[in-house]
Amino acid sequence: MRRNFEILGMCAGWFAVLAQLYLMLQNRETVLVESLLRFISYFTILTNTLVALFFTTRVFGADQKRLALFHQKATPMALTSFILVVGLVYQFVLRNLWAPTGLQMVVDELLHTIIPILMYVYWLMFCSKAVVEWKQLSKWLFYPLGYVVFVLVRGHFSGFYPYPFLNVLELGLGSVLLNSCFVLLLMLLVMAALYFLGKLLRPKQ
Repeated sequence: MRRNFEILGMCAGWFAVLAQLYLMLQNRETVLVESLLRFISYFTILTNTLVALFFTTRVFGADQKRLALFHQKATPMALTSFILVVGLVYQFVLRNLWAPTGLQMVVDELLHTIIPILMYVYWLMFCSKAVVEWKQLSKWLFYPLGYVVFVLVRGHFSGFYPYPFLNVLELGLGSVLLNSCFVLLLMLLVMAALYFLGKLLRPKQ
């Protein structure tokens, strides 16, 4: 069953990411390089790509030295935390901003609903009992912190912000920083919740 989950996660993840890339390039309104930069400016895309890579390393048994990051004990919990936040922010903040149809609707649900649930169920069934140190887990917070810095710096020069709550041009830097803090706090809370849930599920020595 575990391998079936991993194959499903790999296929769903790569299909969603690559299909979104196809749709974005098909409907692009700027040059190719800028379109690709905008594509990787979405936390949703980056995180779903990491999840797809994680499942791929599990399916193909990738070299643990070259891809050590995906074999660390804290990695499943960290990726589960981030992909759950992707889903939560979309469901409660972004879903009502547009109404995709056709293939875009399918991809949208995969990226923001199905894959987050799949990753959570996978972690709960197969990874939640692993011994994870909080110090190792908390290091993953540099990922969203680095993302915020990247988006703000790039947005300053390009004028493009991937999410409305990060749009400095419309909201101002102060509001954007406050919004970023709220999202980072949500990530920390979800991460802490999974950490303590894992400790509860772990067999007592």
